Amino acid sequence: MELILIRHGLPYRVEKKDGTAADPELSPKGIEQAQKLARWLQNQPLDAIYCSPLMRARMTAEPLSDVKGLDISIEPDVAEIDAQASTYIPLEELKKNEPEKWRELLEVGMEAVFDGMQDLKTFRRKIIKRIKQIVADNKGRKVAIVCHGGIINIWAAHILGLEKSLFFKPDYTSISRFMASGSGVHSLVSLNETGHLHGD
Repeated sequence: MELILIRHGLPYRVEKKDGTAADPELSPKGIEQAQKLARWLQNQPLDAIYCSPLMRARMTAEPLSDVKGLDISIEPDVAEIDAQASTYIPLEELKKNEPEKWRELLEVGMEAVFDGMQDLKTFRRKIIKRIKQIVADNKGRKVAIVCHGGIINIWAAHILGLEKSLFFKPDYTSISRFMASGSGVHSLVSLNETGHLHGD
């Protein structure tokens, strides 16, 4: 089977003072990215769409669902590790507008930041277990999971045999493809495809 992991589009910055989850919607640019993604995949075979319950992922999956005529299966176990965080700041915005905070983040490292939200090893095990189950449930099919940068990193690191969970920055609405054989062998086909974002 072929597994496609798709990162959500660019969301708004959200900072909530009441401590509730930020769960941002897509920005206008993010909506445009999601539409481009849907057009790019419109004529490619696809049998199922799974999606994180977070708003930025669901809004990314909706145009793809529309063009493919497929329902979206909400999958809580592929929500990002920051699902309950009250603040969401796109890293590009932080780097551009708050360089001191950006430098502090680089010094600490993303793995440490993630580990401060939840135990990263436990989170990684949960993600790998759930994606393996999705693969097992879809033998011989082509399946997309619309999710998050951390999820894509964790699965790719698992397939590549990397100890580090977070090793690259997937672009918004990027596509990463993996294959799984009937014998259980997994392989990486491509990482961070962004052809749909260049031109029209």
